[in-house]
Order: sequence, then C-alpha cells, then structure tokens
Amino acid sequence: MKMKSAVLRFFLVSLLLSSSLSMLPTADSSPCFGKCNMRCSKARIHDRCLKYCNICCEKCNYCVPSGTYGNKDECPCYRDMKNSKGGPKCP
Repeated sequence: MKMKSAVLRFFLVSLLLSSSLSMLPTADSSPCFGKCNMRCSKARIHDRCLKYCNICCEKCNYCVPSGTYGNKDECPCYRDMKNSKGGPKCP
C-alpha cells in the first residue's frame, strides 16, 4: 500500500510541476527574440550579443536596428545606451 501511495504522490507532483513550467514565458515569445536573433546572427560571441541586445530592446520599446551591424540611427535609445565604462552597451 505504501508503494502505491508513493507512486501516486510522485505522479501528482510531477504533473503539477510540468503544468507549472509550461506556463512560464519563453524567450522566443518576446517581440525582441527575432530581432535580436537577426542582429546577432554574425556575432562571434553570440550568447553575449543576444543577452545585451535583448536588454536594450526591452528598454527601448522593442526597437532594434536592422541588419547585423550599424544602422543604430534607426533606434536612438538603442544607440545612446552606454555600459559602465562609457562604451556602447547595445550590439
């Protein structure tokens, strides 16, 4: 009887956890995902580029310059954001 009870508890906990995790938002549901994926497609350090691009995109109302490099005048907020050393924050 104890074994059936333990299996049943395990099943219920697993079911609850899996349903909770499926409700979490995913990165690819963000309006920034596709834009930053394109922007960082040729970056040497792809993960870092995506990280900072997504931060900048969200702070700049989902504006990301077109292309993989340059064109920052299309998004002044994106262009003007600086890192702690005074350099450009956004890729």
